[in-house]
Amino acid sequence: MSEGSYQRLWDSSHVTLQELLDQEQPMLQPVPTREWQSFQYRLSSLYLYYLGLLRGFDTLYDQMVQPQKRRLLRRLLDSVAGRVLELKDEMVRVDMCEWHCLDHVLRDLGLTPADLEVPIPKYFRQEQSSILQERELMLAEILSRMEPVSFQEVEPVMSRTEAIILLQTAERARQGRLRATFIREIRREEERDRKMRESGWHRLNPNQAAITIQKVWKGYLQRKHTQYDRQTEMEFIGMIPLPGLVEHASVANLRQDVRRFRQIEKEEEFQLAISKTHDALRETEGPDIKEKMKEQIRQWFIECHALTGRFPNYPDESLGGSNQIFSDKTPEQVKMELENPVQESTKKEDKNKEKEKEKKKAKEDKTKKSVRQLLNEADTMLKALPSKFIPLINAGHEEYKSKVPGSHPPSSIDSQPLVTPPHTLLSLQVDELMRQELKNLRLAVDREEERPFKAPKKKNVKKKAGKKKGGGPVPSSARSLASLFEELVVFGLLKKCKAVLLKDFVGDCLYLGSTLSLAHKLPMPSLFDVRQNMALYGVLRLGSPDIHSMAPLIRSILLVGPSGVGKKMLVNAVCTETGANLFDLSPANLQGKYPGKAGVQMLVHIVFKVARLLQPSVIWIGNAEKNFYKKVPKEEKEMDPKRIKKDLTKALRLLNPGDRVMLIGTTNQPQLAEMKGLRRTYERILFMPRPDYASRYVLWKHMLHMEKIQVTQTHLDISALARVSDGYTPGHILQAIRLVLTERRLLQLSRRPLMASEFLAHLAKLEPVYREEEASLKVWYFKIPLGMKKIEFNKDLEAEETRLAKEKKKRK
Repeated sequence: MSEGSYQRLWDSSHVTLQELLDQEQPMLQPVPTREWQSFQYRLSSLYLYYLGLLRGFDTLYDQMVQPQKRRLLRRLLDSVAGRVLELKDEMVRVDMCEWHCLDHVLRDLGLTPADLEVPIPKYFRQEQSSILQERELMLAEILSRMEPVSFQEVEPVMSRTEAIILLQTAERARQGRLRATFIREIRREEERDRKMRESGWHRLNPNQAAITIQKVWKGYLQRKHTQYDRQTEMEFIGMIPLPGLVEHASVANLRQDVRRFRQIEKEEEFQLAISKTHDALRETEGPDIKEKMKEQIRQWFIECHALTGRFPNYPDESLGGSNQIFSDKTPEQVKMELENPVQESTKKEDKNKEKEKEKKKAKEDKTKKSVRQLLNEADTMLKALPSKFIPLINAGHEEYKSKVPGSHPPSSIDSQPLVTPPHTLLSLQVDELMRQELKNLRLAVDREEERPFKAPKKKNVKKKAGKKKGGGPVPSSARSLASLFEELVVFGLLKKCKAVLLKDFVGDCLYLGSTLSLAHKLPMPSLFDVRQNMALYGVLRLGSPDIHSMAPLIRSILLVGPSGVGKKMLVNAVCTETGANLFDLSPANLQGKYPGKAGVQMLVHIVFKVARLLQPSVIWIGNAEKNFYKKVPKEEKEMDPKRIKKDLTKALRLLNPGDRVMLIGTTNQPQLAEMKGLRRTYERILFMPRPDYASRYVLWKHMLHMEKIQVTQTHLDISALARVSDGYTPGHILQAIRLVLTERRLLQLSRRPLMASEFLAHLAKLEPVYREEEASLKVWYFKIPLGMKKIEFNKDLEAEETRLAKEKKKRK
């Protein structure tokens, strides 16, 4: 695509953005609870439109060259992504469910299931590629030093006589197989000659011979024509990729890479233009601006001295220096901020505590009300919560309208926005001069020496008694980040994640979800829904610091599902897409490491400290139910799986917006754990059932394609395989495919096509997920608060519909 094409996409995206901003205001108006279906429909349609807008802004930011447009695009891209996350939380609140049935909304809006896919911005990994390479090199260096010690393998020793006997056995077996094949061919030829002698030679006249040759030749030609017609038809309907599609894709990728190199060149030009503009501003207007700033600061000195009787402290560089003086504040306000930072911090803490208490009371009041009361009360209303990202989106849209007046602007740099406020350029020089002048004024007027700047006092931490100087582990504050990083790698707590993309977690969406919902049935999520939730909850939040700081905070996720469904694959995919570090705090991995109560505290402290310093980070806990066992089994008492429980919940509460650290737990037996403990630790619980028919069909097709097998050119019935493999997980399907498609079988594909019956024997040997196991997981999931709300809501809806039906019958 050319620059003009991207500019047209840029203009059309802003037209769509204006329409969406017009729809935002009606969503804030309250709606009766009885109309929750229409409210849900409007919320879902707004969510889908924002997803499409996010997809367009991602393409534009990845390929547009002009630096100033890209800065505006980056702000809009992050703001739209944050708005998508807000709408997702609203949909969960209204639907009382983590997955949503949007097939009827797609049908009404004329969209396809592909429009449900959550786009992952490409800059997540591109802009931190150098950091990721440094971390990989550091990790590889540490692992290479560990390899001779920890991975030393003992090779089996074989004597010379045993080796000769082994070679002789293999060679004799090979010669025997060749001799058997040769004798079999000789016997076949002898049998053929004997039959010919017994039946006699069949002779044809010239006409019969010509007809026979014509039959064979015409049959051959017809088969060729039929195969060609079938190939062209399959290419036309998109079942087979076009022959030149790979070449076109490579050319398109090459052009995209060229545009990315042009982005780097234009960015360098932009930075050079900024430096030139600033230098020119300093040379031409610098002296006059300095004098004006000095006069204003002197005036501030005089006003503060008239109010308080003495000169104020000059703002420290960490607080912004003279920029704080030029803000729209009175001298009294600036003085209070500088001299009483401790009081303000305590007041803020008190206010925050009061707000937390009020929130807790409000949550308790909400949980006390049942869904039946919400349906019957006339005063209860539904409305969308105010958004933090709408003002940012609106500001970006207004900037676009003010700076792009209709025509396509050139890709060159616009010189007008390069001028920055003058006091920001010269503030450091002026601050040094005015600090010295303030010192002289104090000596001359008040005869007072310079007062040091009072920083907020830190609370004294009492040292624990009973510890000697040489004992105990070295505190992490006295160690460097590199040493802590190496210690976690050596102990196996920091691991290298597998390179897996989120799109490799294959699954199809649920096409009959709305139909089941109308029948008051609870449809189970598909693998597509699980992938979408992980993209929203994990990838989008961890990928950008701006999105994480303003989006609804989610610190932890729990993935619940049978083994083999792909829980660990999703954890690796989140790390791969965001470039996050992977910390493994599974109970089995912690056995024998950091013993004692102090050791556990040190372990959690080091892990969370390194995770914060090397953001983004993912802390994974496999078999998460073991941390919250109702009763620890005898064979696991030595492991002590519950020892990390208290410190983990405390450390999670300290994570604030902007700390891109997420805890992801995986479990296939949540029934063994205490419900309260899991609910306190994990904020979002995602259920992953075994795949349905549509997902199994896509899985078989995708996995066979990964083995370089064209399904359309074989006699393989994918539909039959998807039907037969009901109850099997993606891990089972992959295992069966690998067992069948050996190297020898792949070489035989040209002579012997692949058949569906070959997979059945291997599938029969595997243990499927029985309905009882999945039913127990469903029962557990609907015992969590969100699941209980959904069940109660459906029951109340059914009761309301039966009551209305009875009233209609009475009227008749």
